[in-house]
Amino acid sequence: MANESKENNEKNSNQKIDDLKKNEKNSAGKVFTTNQGLKVNDTNNSLKAGERGSTLLEDFLLREKITHFDHERIPERIVHARGSAAHGYFELYESIGQYSKAGIFNDTNRRTPVFTRFSTVAGSKGSADLARDVRGFAVKFYTEEGTWDLVGNNMPIFFIQDAMKFPDLVHSVKPEPKNEIPQAASAHDTFYDFVSRATETLHNQIWVMSDRAIPRSFRMMEGFGIHSFKLINDQGEAHFVKFHWKPKLGVHSVTWDEAVKINGADSDFHRRDLWEAIDEGHYPEWELGIQVVPEEDEHKFDFDLLDPTKLIPEELVPVQIIGKMVLNKNPENFFAETEQVAFLPGHIVPGIDFTNDPLLQGRLFSYRDTQLSRLGGPNFHQIPINRPVGVTHNNQRDGHMQMDIPKDPTAYFPNSLNGGCPHMAKMAEGAFHSHEERVDAKKVRTRSESFSDHFSQPALFYRSLSDWEKEHVADAYTFELGKCNHVHIKERMLWLISKIDENLAEKVAEGLGLDIPNDIEKPINQAIGADADVEKHQPPEKKNYLDKDFALSQANTKFESIATRKIAVLVAEGFCMKDFRNMKDALEKEGAAVKIIAPHGGSVFCDEKMKHEVDAAIMTTESVLYDAVYIPGGKESVEKLGEKSKFHKFINEAFKHCKAIAVDNEGEHILDETFVSKHKEDKAIFINAKPELFIEAIKKHRNWDRMDIAESVPA
Repeated sequence: MANESKENNEKNSNQKIDDLKKNEKNSAGKVFTTNQGLKVNDTNNSLKAGERGSTLLEDFLLREKITHFDHERIPERIVHARGSAAHGYFELYESIGQYSKAGIFNDTNRRTPVFTRFSTVAGSKGSADLARDVRGFAVKFYTEEGTWDLVGNNMPIFFIQDAMKFPDLVHSVKPEPKNEIPQAASAHDTFYDFVSRATETLHNQIWVMSDRAIPRSFRMMEGFGIHSFKLINDQGEAHFVKFHWKPKLGVHSVTWDEAVKINGADSDFHRRDLWEAIDEGHYPEWELGIQVVPEEDEHKFDFDLLDPTKLIPEELVPVQIIGKMVLNKNPENFFAETEQVAFLPGHIVPGIDFTNDPLLQGRLFSYRDTQLSRLGGPNFHQIPINRPVGVTHNNQRDGHMQMDIPKDPTAYFPNSLNGGCPHMAKMAEGAFHSHEERVDAKKVRTRSESFSDHFSQPALFYRSLSDWEKEHVADAYTFELGKCNHVHIKERMLWLISKIDENLAEKVAEGLGLDIPNDIEKPINQAIGADADVEKHQPPEKKNYLDKDFALSQANTKFESIATRKIAVLVAEGFCMKDFRNMKDALEKEGAAVKIIAPHGGSVFCDEKMKHEVDAAIMTTESVLYDAVYIPGGKESVEKLGEKSKFHKFINEAFKHCKAIAVDNEGEHILDETFVSKHKEDKAIFINAKPELFIEAIKKHRNWDRMDIAESVPA
């Protein structure tokens, strides 16, 4: 039987090789064309006014490619389909009039309404919340000067440098076309085939391999505007700006083992967490920060400010905190608000303007085109969730789903029949005025050579991580590449990872059972046109212009609060009320949510004959849904807990995931029946300790010193 199985494996492997060769043969000789049969020599770069200039509207190749992509699916969003949202407000701490004339950045007495949507990127609307993925972080500001949409992610950079590549990126990461597998996951051949050929993706890719891709909560992740924008002041002076959202609760994640189990135990984990926090009055807060670079300093860095795959290290340009956002109201109807909200990067207000970032330039076209498809026509701005706070006046008429009843006798300008109205606004009246930037360049379809450094910033990111974060990155790469079937794709990725960090590549190679290749077929970067200078656009060796950036590691986040953290309290009939009351009061005083887990649902009685409602029966819940575990004393209670093996599993898993565990009196007996019995000296295990010590350990999120021991915890 063993020989027969071996023969079948060899036969299947040979068949895959034959199929691959057949596909290559069938593809030979096919020239890239448009839908009209026009031969194309570059489908990687948009037409620009100079290498670093603005993308031109006449680029019919970009429009055809993006338009077709934008209309591929209706009505679900092509990307960011699964989302959750909430209403709230933004308040300014201090005026930044020296940088921007925008009212939202000058009036500290305003409370600007916002609607914020969080999302996963790759999965469908029905996918699970804890997929390893980038998270969308989009904020709609309903300002008095008009609507401003800051449409970003929870990572400060993007996969690609030019919008022309966006359809390619998404096509590669979506489920494979033959079987629609895998859903909401990047661990498959087509994605890594693309990543290993378009090396501009490597920076965002290593972020996705980090814990940033599996956040503990939407409320505990950062947000970034990604692109460099411009701020314009009253004097018409411009400054480059990067926008940051800093969560007041700190930046925290789950482990991959937890993410997998959470998806099974509660696939709506993030959605439920956001809803319940707001419903219970624990309003999520973020502070808005800006990194400002004077226009004359545009070229002072070792990277290009217009490259969306690059961040500005906070060690070089500190983030200036200027205001805060509070989300304090859940949607009343998911479809009407969360599903129908339309975010467009092109929605800006006076005092904010665009740069020539080629990804941003393409998004300005793509997002509006997508909404036309999703929401049925040009009047999507009339849907209540998308309506600006001010009255609108213009000569746009009719169209699908027209919800207004225009009463003006004219729909054109200029006119005399309507008194010339609506008339043009002057700049002094708050009219938008584009920043006057000189454009003098040849029309070219290429990319700036200053965009070609694809290794330096991924290396900086990895160097900046703590040891436990680095281990998680290596594990993630090993898992993802282990799901690929083609060895040449794995080897190409190992070679590229070695260019970022040799030690990281060695760990991944060991996990895959492969050697790191000494060299790889050229060109490495194929995000270039057929007639481009290949060598000019190959990524150079990494540079070290900064050893570490403190802000890139979650080990350096805020550890100041346990507010909204869920603490599992394991009890049965007869648990010690004195122990429970002491711990519960201390935890709730700090804003934590105490959840009673019992052998059954309904209610349980403590030793003082008081009735307590059970939040979850042990067979209906899992430890991965909680942030810490507490077990009060009470001989009868502890004996009953010991009768159900699920409680032992619950404790072991909490230990495995490096969480804090506290017990009082007889509660220690159940620890003696678990893996924890051998490790009671652990600094996050508390036996008859003061609640304050337990609380401090929960604030630390995890005891990562336990990680090596935790690997040996039985499943």
